[in-house]
Amino acid sequence: MNGVSVRLGGRQVLDQVSFTVPPGRIVGLLGPNGAGKTTSMRALLGVIAPDEGAVTYHGAVADPTVRSRWGYMPQDRGLYVKMRVHDQIVFMGRLKGMTKADAARRSAELLDHLGLGERSGDKIETLSGGMQQRVQLASSIVHDPEVLILDEPFSGLDPNAVDELTEVIRGQATGGRTVIFSSHQLDLVEDICESIILVNEGRIVLDGELRSLKAASEDRILRLSLDASDPNWVDGVVGATLVSRDANETLLLLEPGTDPLGVLDQARAAGTVHDFGLELPRLSQLFREAVAA
Repeated sequence: MNGVSVRLGGRQVLDQVSFTVPPGRIVGLLGPNGAGKTTSMRALLGVIAPDEGAVTYHGAVADPTVRSRWGYMPQDRGLYVKMRVHDQIVFMGRLKGMTKADAARRSAELLDHLGLGERSGDKIETLSGGMQQRVQLASSIVHDPEVLILDEPFSGLDPNAVDELTEVIRGQATGGRTVIFSSHQLDLVEDICESIILVNEGRIVLDGELRSLKAASEDRILRLSLDASDPNWVDGVVGATLVSRDANETLLLLEPGTDPLGVLDQARAAGTVHDFGLELPRLSQLFREAVAA
């Protein structure tokens, strides 16, 4: 995406947005509500024509022929619930130019891989939400797309279903496909994505490899496992802010220049420390700081 600007209803929704996603990479497209994520995806898919700039693929402007080789999984399920599972996937493959035989073969392969082989003849409306989400994913990759764009693919899924879909998504990237997905579930993004693009108020405020972005931050997280007689001991620690706390773990955000050993000494004075570690900031912290800037 090169210098893309979009105005809708007199409002600047995207302002000179540019980013590059290489093949074989899983990239998270992030941002708060109303930041421009959905408009970015619509511009990528050709649903919205930019007022300025262009979406390019391998150096050329992406046209309908190019985009026909891409796959898209919307946040809201676009399934025909009265259709049978196998027929739905074959239908989507045919829309992408596949022969009926190739679409049927590919559908069977995907359903077996996603654990839905025995449900291929069932109507979609009889499936659970997680199973329908797997059908949705199969429908988006049946034509073996070169680029895969996913909008909130893990919404409403239980942990097992998340693991299964994650395996398929990683397999797409391993096979050399470009994968872009939008999600508010930052913990999943952190586990899956190698790079992120963070949009806020129509502009990109963070873009790059997640590992490098974390290392460049001056913030550090002190992870503690301790039994403290006073759970509010953190309130008296200068240069540290409580991020989260549960029965097993306390996370403290250390301000730049704060001595972690000094904070650790105060933790030991407050109770018994069973385990500790100094870590790079998490994606959620990078997100909050970039959006607040």
